[in-house]
Amino acid sequence: MNGDQREQVRSNAKYLRRVRPVDPEEIYEYVDGQPHPAAVAQVLRESAAELGLVEREDGTFEPVEDGPLSVSFHGVESFPVAFGRVLEDRLVAEYGPGWPDGDSGDRLRERIRSFKDDYYNQRAVAYDAETALAYGLYHLPDYYAVAQYALADLAGEGLLSKHLRVLDVGAGVGGPALGLADLVPEDALVDYHAVEPSAAADVLESLLGETGRNFHHTVHRETAEAFDPGAVVSAFGDGDAEAAGADGFDLILFSNVLSELDDPEAVVRRYADALAEDGTVVGLAPADRNTAIGLREVERAVADRGPLTIFGPDVRLWPGETPADDCWSFEVKPDIEVPVFQRRLDDGDPGESGLDGPERRDGEFENADVQYAYTYLRRDGRRRVDFTPDDSRVARLADSEDLITERSNLYLAKLSRDLSEDGHPLFRVGDGSQQVDHFAVLTDESMLNDDLLTAEYGDVLSVENALVLWNDDEQAVNLVIDGEAVVDRVPL
Repeated sequence: MNGDQREQVRSNAKYLRRVRPVDPEEIYEYVDGQPHPAAVAQVLRESAAELGLVEREDGTFEPVEDGPLSVSFHGVESFPVAFGRVLEDRLVAEYGPGWPDGDSGDRLRERIRSFKDDYYNQRAVAYDAETALAYGLYHLPDYYAVAQYALADLAGEGLLSKHLRVLDVGAGVGGPALGLADLVPEDALVDYHAVEPSAAADVLESLLGETGRNFHHTVHRETAEAFDPGAVVSAFGDGDAEAAGADGFDLILFSNVLSELDDPEAVVRRYADALAEDGTVVGLAPADRNTAIGLREVERAVADRGPLTIFGPDVRLWPGETPADDCWSFEVKPDIEVPVFQRRLDDGDPGESGLDGPERRDGEFENADVQYAYTYLRRDGRRRVDFTPDDSRVARLADSEDLITERSNLYLAKLSRDLSEDGHPLFRVGDGSQQVDHFAVLTDESMLNDDLLTAEYGDVLSVENALVLWNDDEQAVNLVIDGEAVVDRVPL
């Protein structure tokens, strides 16, 4: 179909969408040369994101509904088999059906060991084709799960729309993209843009081919520093004001990439210019100390100096206050089922290369943990818990070192799982003003304080009569929640 015919299809769709579903069987009659309806449908499919159209099961197209995205989500038990088959097909094409065994299995296992060591020691990782496949084997399932938890959380807050424009910076092999694609319902329209310069983009594109009909994807093979997000924003709606209705991306995702950038703060600031006024920047990082603390450093920099503010979980309850603790803070979700391809790699027979080594351990190449640090950043100042405490009746954590051995009333966010090892339950907490690490220690559980145990990560709690003590071993403040203390969850 030539350019004039394509424009006629688009023009007819713009008119018909106002009155009834757009049917290729109808439109083709109004196009010069009367191209086959299947060709018309393909043009509509390619233009759907720009025209704001979702494709229905019957093959017609209609405008995507306005309003927030509603999702049905009850956690992640396993990585979808269909996506796993695509990854294994690429492995078979590269190494043959015996890819987990022999020298190919040895090389893949050695690549996993290598990039894990590089990450641990904060060295850059170069993604050639083999590293990309090894990375997918080890990280695709857990990154898929992490994205689903984070994005379902945003949807539950009403922060995602049915017409969702997404920019995934450093998209890698596609875990977050697949998590998003499986999360959104069929009546939603996703215009997904990935920024990925490495060989991981080849794996990503093959997996994106398995997403639904209303998940439209574009892969930009550029570095985060070189890519211009404003150029994509300027094309939203393709000049069609009725379908556009956007001043930027609704969601900009930095998943497990900020630690790999030379100047992550500068990159986040530049991309913030491409965020819609009511959009969200989501930062995700592995739960290890370096990357989790690094995420908080970026979060605090762009919140302290703008242009973004923190929605959660690391709350800023006191205006003008800035935290200075290291805040090694992360969420923990239930493990997922170990996928078949990880079991095959873990059980694979060694080759003659000698790479497998005598130190190989059972389960070394199985990765079922779902643990991650995250931040949600906004341009509009919106916060998950939007209130400012009354300093006449509650103390700031910034002042806690002056309150040692006293009892105080506080507001604070729960920022960890139980960190104790068979002792009193222990949780990292913060209110956005803390200058050293703070932990809440539950020494005497009762109905008056069990909200500390049952609250979710990121929930804000009202604490009355906590005993403030100094922990010399940890150089931290312990807030002792005993029988005289009362803890209540602050409603959203």
